[in-house]
Amino acid sequence: MTTGEIDESFGGVTPDAARRLLLGAVEAFAERGFHATTTRDIAGRAGMSPAALYIHYKTKEELLFHISRVGHERSVAVLEEAVASAPDSAERLARAVRAFVRWHAEHHTTARVVQYELAALGEEHYARIVLLRRRSEEILRAVLEEGVAAGEFDIPDLRGTALAVMSLCIDVARWFSPEGRRTPDEIGALYADLALRMAGHRPAGLTSSSG
Repeated sequence: MTTGEIDESFGGVTPDAARRLLLGAVEAFAERGFHATTTRDIAGRAGMSPAALYIHYKTKEELLFHISRVGHERSVAVLEEAVASAPDSAERLARAVRAFVRWHAEHHTTARVVQYELAALGEEHYARIVLLRRRSEEILRAVLEEGVAAGEFDIPDLRGTALAVMSLCIDVARWFSPEGRRTPDEIGALYADLALRMAGHRPAGLTSSSG
């Protein structure tokens, strides 16, 4: 992980000390896991004292909530931007998957914390994050529904397919490495093709053989 990797996601957080604590928490949670991380670990990575942390965040769980909220809001925005101007359902799905995969690869350290530490959130915070996760699923499901209605997709289980596509994209954060063979864009292109196949997309002009 590099500081630059997560700066973009949390660049709007102010004041600077609060942002530094979020960055320190991402580093610590990704390396040690939420439960094994102490507030001293987080404050030390931010170059601050443990007492200074409580000026901005009441608990370690509140830090995790803010990380999760920012990450999920950003991923929802990525999906919304991707589907906004595509000419048809197939291109909307392809753009959405490429963008979603690219975000999870380029911000893989943050995404790992966002996606895989949810169980550590308190009940109220967890419920708020679930609403954001559902919004991501709704965006993908709407694209698939539009494709079925337009005759572009052949999908027997819309909800199941939407969940499968989301899971495929999110899992990139678990295994992606900048030193790997494929770039985020290359993985996004591959997964976009896989998503179109999962949706039963048939390119224009392609008909099944008969006889």
